[in-house]
Amino acid sequence: MSETEDLFAPPDPAGSPRSDHVGPTGRPLADRLRPATLGDVVGQDHLLGPDGSLTRMLERGSLASLILWGPPGVGKTTIARLLASQAKLAFVQLSAVFSGVADLKRVFDDATKRRRAGQGTLLFVDEIHRFNRAQQDGFLPVVENGTVTLIGATTENPSFALNGALLSRCQVLVLRRLDDAALDRLLVRSEEVVGRTLPLTEDSRGTLRAMADGDGRYLLNMVEQIAALPAGTPPMDTAALSELLSRRAALYDKDREEHYNLISALHKSLRGSDPDAALYWFARMLNGGEDPRYIARRLVRFAAEDIGMADPTALSHALAGWETYERLGSPEGELAIAQVVVYLGTAPKSNAVYTALGQAKAAAKATGSLMPPAHILNAPTKLMKQLGYGAGYEYDHGAEEAFSGQNYFPDDMDRVQFYQPRDRGFEREIARRLEHWAALRDKRTGG
Repeated sequence: MSETEDLFAPPDPAGSPRSDHVGPTGRPLADRLRPATLGDVVGQDHLLGPDGSLTRMLERGSLASLILWGPPGVGKTTIARLLASQAKLAFVQLSAVFSGVADLKRVFDDATKRRRAGQGTLLFVDEIHRFNRAQQDGFLPVVENGTVTLIGATTENPSFALNGALLSRCQVLVLRRLDDAALDRLLVRSEEVVGRTLPLTEDSRGTLRAMADGDGRYLLNMVEQIAALPAGTPPMDTAALSELLSRRAALYDKDREEHYNLISALHKSLRGSDPDAALYWFARMLNGGEDPRYIARRLVRFAAEDIGMADPTALSHALAGWETYERLGSPEGELAIAQVVVYLGTAPKSNAVYTALGQAKAAAKATGSLMPPAHILNAPTKLMKQLGYGAGYEYDHGAEEAFSGQNYFPDDMDRVQFYQPRDRGFEREIARRLEHWAALRDKRTGG
């Protein structure tokens, strides 16, 4: 990210427009709205408000090394720069995209010289997750001995993107996407700076904020395009605004954290029997460019894991939706997957099979290599018959009610009920069958 992420300053104290204009020869609006103090930053009150964690940290005079985690355009660079000013530290900025080991060594050497002269250094590393493991390890000694106060900015989940050793030496602070109120404050400030009200209706102002999708820098870039319109342009409605501006693609990386966040939201909405929320997350993933085959595969898993025998046909529906998509492709085949989403969301839920399999695996691991009881073993050779294989086996189809009640567990293992059907959907009938067979087993085996 460039220095234009330094956002969100109020207009000049006098309230008059600033003299430099917006345009190819003037300063970008985002640069002109750069905050002068931490209190000018919008949308991060949980960090910078009266009781914010950064506010308390500065009051104590103990600025720790930090990882600022948040989406683009919320002021990570801004905050780092202002923290350096507040803490009276030299501000040094690096981008992990363009920097290597030589750059780090030079920065560390300079910071060591400053430290000897009594001056501390705040090292801001943008996109710190782009550094490899060895480069991240290079920060450890200078952070640990206080040569630099490190502030790393990342849009990726630090748990996955950063080394555990580096994380243990830094405090992770989460920056929030700018909400509608924060974006509106930016919009008002930008109008004060450009010196006129933007030619927008109230509805199209709301649309403009929605198009920014929580990104203040993106909002200001769009404001610059609108402000470049000739004076006297009549207020634009939502349709005219959409023609002027290209709608921003939803924030979604198919191989990054947002991918897992949205599939988790879809899965849990289905588990919570909320087909409307599930359809929303399904649509969000499609808008982000997700492969519908991946979603279809996850729906098949859901049908087995969270519905199971409560509706045995759910698995067939999920597979049929996947197959339909394979035959039709996008966008027609997406409707078949949407139908599966609604079916699974409205189906009765049971994880009884999922739970039973987990318990059975644990029991199988604990009991080792116990042999099956001899009466259920085949005896294709004379020796095996002499050893008792197959002796006493009762053919269930020949028994009353097609149920013999024999034991099928190893002789040295007690009978365990792994599968315990829920009192929902088709499993209600299965539970009645199992209870009936259990009573017959007790009667025929003497309890």
